[in-house]
Amino acid sequence: MPYPIEDKLVIAVASSALFDLSKSDRVFREQGEKAYRKHQEANLDKPLRKGVAFPFVRRFLSINQKFPEQCPVEVVLLSRNSVITGKRVFHSIHHHGLDITRAAFLEGKSPYAYIPAFNASLFLSANAGDVSQAIDYGYAAGTVLPSKVVDDEADTELRIAFDFDGVIADDASERV
Repeated sequence: MPYPIEDKLVIAVASSALFDLSKSDRVFREQGEKAYRKHQEANLDKPLRKGVAFPFVRRFLSINQKFPEQCPVEVVLLSRNSVITGKRVFHSIHHHGLDITRAAFLEGKSPYAYIPAFNASLFLSANAGDVSQAIDYGYAAGTVLPSKVVDDEADTELRIAFDFDGVIADDASERV
């Protein structure tokens, strides 16, 4: 029997933060929607490379291995991408061995409205506009900054660092 999502710590993540969709995005911006759909269909079986949030998500999901009876955490995808991209994303999820089964692919719409539907406690995205909208509506959200993706699969330690910009915590250390 599945563990109800209401009883889990859920993090929502944008598909473009979980996987590197920069090539697909470039096709969309330079050649348009029709070419983008053809590109995704042509590459449906080609797994996407790991994105900037991938190492965090993999380690976060590993908490369930420590508590297999409860499986206390879950990751859901909230994505502006199309359903065809969703097929490729789920193929990539399976290829990389992630236990993610829930998602919403919103065809260009902002995903913040789905945060409560999935009981997400945190929304992570590389799209600063989506993060700002989520925060404006009272949801916890954070921008995942672009960086080199380093995923040492032997390293299972989950490390989290927050930069509150003086909103929640005093920014005295930043001023120094």
